[in-house]
Amino acid sequence: MGMTLIEKILANHSDKDVVKPGDIVDVYMDVRAARDFGGANVVKNILDNGLSIADPTRTFFTFDCNPTGSDQKYAVNQQKCRDFARNYGIKVYDIDAGIGTHLLIHEGLAYSGSTAVTTDSHANILGAVGAFGQGMGDQDIAAAWANGKSWFKVPKSVKLNFKGKKPANVSAKDIVLNLLKEFGANTLLGYAVEFHGEAIDELTLDERITIASMGTEMGAIILLFTPNEEIMKFSEQQSGKKLELVKADNDANYDQIIDIDITKFIPRVSRPGKPHDTVEIGEVKKTKIDSAFIGSCTNGRIEDLRAAAAVLEGRQVAPGVVLKIVPSTDDVWNQALNEGLVQIFKNAGALLSNAGCAGCAAGQVGQNGQGEITISTGNRNFPGKQGKGEVYLASPAVVAASAVAGFITTPDDIPEEPMVFMPKEGAEKIKSKTEKKEQKDKPKVIEGRVWYIKEDNIDTDMIYHNRYLAITDINEMGQYAFDNLEGYENFAKEAQPGDIVLVQKNFGSGSSRQQAVDCFIPLGVQAVIAESFGAIYERNAINAAFPIMTYDTLKGLDLEHFDQIKVNFETGEITNVTKGKTVQGNPFSDVQMDIYQRGGIFS
Repeated sequence: MGMTLIEKILANHSDKDVVKPGDIVDVYMDVRAARDFGGANVVKNILDNGLSIADPTRTFFTFDCNPTGSDQKYAVNQQKCRDFARNYGIKVYDIDAGIGTHLLIHEGLAYSGSTAVTTDSHANILGAVGAFGQGMGDQDIAAAWANGKSWFKVPKSVKLNFKGKKPANVSAKDIVLNLLKEFGANTLLGYAVEFHGEAIDELTLDERITIASMGTEMGAIILLFTPNEEIMKFSEQQSGKKLELVKADNDANYDQIIDIDITKFIPRVSRPGKPHDTVEIGEVKKTKIDSAFIGSCTNGRIEDLRAAAAVLEGRQVAPGVVLKIVPSTDDVWNQALNEGLVQIFKNAGALLSNAGCAGCAAGQVGQNGQGEITISTGNRNFPGKQGKGEVYLASPAVVAASAVAGFITTPDDIPEEPMVFMPKEGAEKIKSKTEKKEQKDKPKVIEGRVWYIKEDNIDTDMIYHNRYLAITDINEMGQYAFDNLEGYENFAKEAQPGDIVLVQKNFGSGSSRQQAVDCFIPLGVQAVIAESFGAIYERNAINAAFPIMTYDTLKGLDLEHFDQIKVNFETGEITNVTKGKTVQGNPFSDVQMDIYQRGGIFS
């Protein structure tokens, strides 16, 4: 009895001549990679367990989750990986390279019959070139880096025989959406699925990548394609060596063999929340959208960008709609530039970013906000995956057409005039619904425990770091006050209602962020006293009715940390109640006192 494709690959990379479903084998990994997402934890596992790297020439970092370096946590993790790579001679595909799994194919590291593991759950995309790829957790990858191999349970195999010719209006994305409709998210759970048939043989590498990339959404271990002659030539060119085609034996034993009539496939869209909840496009046509996204490991290829450009050329993105386009690799980006696609995208009003995973990884363009409706070429639309809004999945051509129309539609049904946003009913009544706040006299004299921080130039990033700027609820801000000020990282935990903060020169310098004022309010901090304030910070505090006051000198106050102090906003007196000493500060101006008593500039 012969072996299926997955069985042959695993047997060729183990000490077994033959393997069968259920066998557990140690599999040698031709490639072992980690992304910026999870890479730092791989490094930590290596170092904490005193491990070495089995073969640095087969070990790689790929920075594709946040290739803009826009998130400081990602930036820290990336630098940890870079430092580790320098010390151990590991190659880094840095933020200018693109999606790691695509790079493995383009760099000739993954090809027919090869094996690879990465921290990417879509590593099974390598099935597009007939390779075995698997996503793993941080500990698994660290072990693979140290041992050069990893254990696997040989999966059962399913063979899909595609009958007939692919309809002209059906894209590779439509093929996988039709398969999701047929098999759902778990019918093929745990299987290695082989694709066969004339329609499959004719698929390009880009099309195979699109389909293989959504094997995870189907619950499969991997979707495997036997490379055709063109793809074998590509892999040989990229790898620089003669390759042997690895394919299933004619007498291989499959758990199931399923015939599929591809002529019945139609363009489809996945409704928000579940990739397998796919419907014919007509069911969701005219759904108004806020944004559109073309990219991800599923549809960031040059053929995808060409399909989008064919729709966008000579057209404009609908008013109020944002179209974001992210190529899969830098090579694809440059090819789009050379072919004039970039100019088409810019002329249409699209935003084009550098190569990477984009919105799927929450680290780059492509995220959406609460209530936002997005149509995307991504592989997942789970709640919260691409932001707080709702995400429909579709092909690049459909996404581009929808961006132009302002609603979900097909390239052959784009209206002359786009759908525009209309004011929501009742919006004009907002002002009339505003209730006046009851005004109460605020205390002109306060007393409390003092935090005496003897530092100048405490900037707004020290007070409230920019990694928390997405928070809009003032009640959530307090926990982050001073967490970037060295020595005061626990301020929020230790502060008590009624405390007063007293600092030195230029408090609140830096950015214009209101949060650096507001973060003290939920903690019950009564006031900040400083020798001087940053100009913007001073205005922000006064307008928010948060008490701030200045002094010229504290000489004679004999102040120590946590002394009890009294502050008179009207006279400017600052009294150390603990020591019974007083100095003269600068009282509130008439304007500041007026805004303070009114409860803020809006009152």
